[in-house]
Parts: sequence; C-alpha cells; structure tokens
Amino acid sequence: MKLALILPLVLAGFVGAARAEEADDIREATKAEADSFNARMYAGRPGDKAYACFVRRYDAEHLARHPKQKVASMKLLISAEVDKEDKQLHNSFRLGFRYRHRSGDFDSSGSCNHAVFTKDGTETRLGCGVDCEGGGIGVALSKDDKSAIVRLARVRVWQNNKPDDDAEQSLVAGADDKIFRLDRTDTSECASLVTDRKELAALRHK
Repeated sequence: MKLALILPLVLAGFVGAARAEEADDIREATKAEADSFNARMYAGRPGDKAYACFVRRYDAEHLARHPKQKVASMKLLISAEVDKEDKQLHNSFRLGFRYRHRSGDFDSSGSCNHAVFTKDGTETRLGCGVDCEGGGIGVALSKDDKSAIVRLARVRVWQNNKPDDDAEQSLVAGADDKIFRLDRTDTSECASLVTDRKELAALRHK
C-alpha cells in the first residue's frame, strides 16, 4: 500500500490515540527529523529490518499509588522494514499486556506512519493505528532514549492472540491508563509478541 493511502489512516489513528489533541497541532516531520527519530528508536540507523523492545511490569507499590490503573504489565515491540517496492522504511507495532484484575494475555498490532509527527516542536512521536477504526497509540521516546512513552485513548485488542470477532475487545484509557512509560530492554523480551517463525528468528538475532 502506498504512502498516500497509508498516511491518512495512520494519522486518523494517531489523532484518536491522542484524543485531547487537535489535528492542526500535528505536523509531518521532515526526512531529517524522521531519520533522526528512527536512529533514536532503533539505537542506530536501521537497516532492512530493525526492532526495539520496551517493557514495564508494575509493582505492588506503583499499583497501590494508582488504584484506577487497569494494566499490570505491558510490552511494546516496534519494528521497521524497508519495503521492496517503494524502498521506504515502514514501521509497525505489537502491543502485549496483562490486566490487573483479569486473567489472560491481551495483544494488539498495526502499522505506524512512515514519518514521525511533531507536536508544537516539543516532542516527536510515531502514530500507530489498528485497521478498521481500531484506534491506536502514540509512541514517543524519553530524552535519554531509554524509555518509550505510550499514549492511548482506545486500541482494539485480542485475548490470547486470537484475532477474530469473538475475541475482540478494546483497551480504553481511564484515569490511570492514558500514558505508559516502558523501559527499553533486549528484543528477546518481546519474543512472545511474534508468531511468525522467520520474524522470530530475525528478532532473536538482533
């Protein structure tokens, strides 16, 4: 799918993920800004494929301070791959999490915009969306690049990696589930989010 088709869909998902923000506050980054952000995200210039993994497991003390938080743990895998047709770098995401008071593993996935978007020149983010109006997330980096800042309003999720209508649900931001700070870690920590064997092998070699 070409950029002209992808960009409006992803921008819509990104704006949905940042519900309080207006579309006019988001601009497409320049190529130099996008390249800089990608180098920060993947801890170096991405080649044909690149991965970045971020994880957070909330301890009892944190959850006690945030009694309305629904999420007990979260993993985020950001992937980049150069498309053979348009020769452009395409980003995608996989999100996995566990609820605080519900059993089972939940996950979501989708595509991210080619370029990054900058709000008021103060923060650069990836806007990532789930197909068919499934909401999405915004992903920024901390100043030291050691953490991902995930923002969401609503994102479609599935339980136990079953992407069908019966298992479809949504993670909806509440008082304590709008922004998540996840720590960068080894890509092997996100292996559970990958189901394709070839991609899993590539991930484990990073």
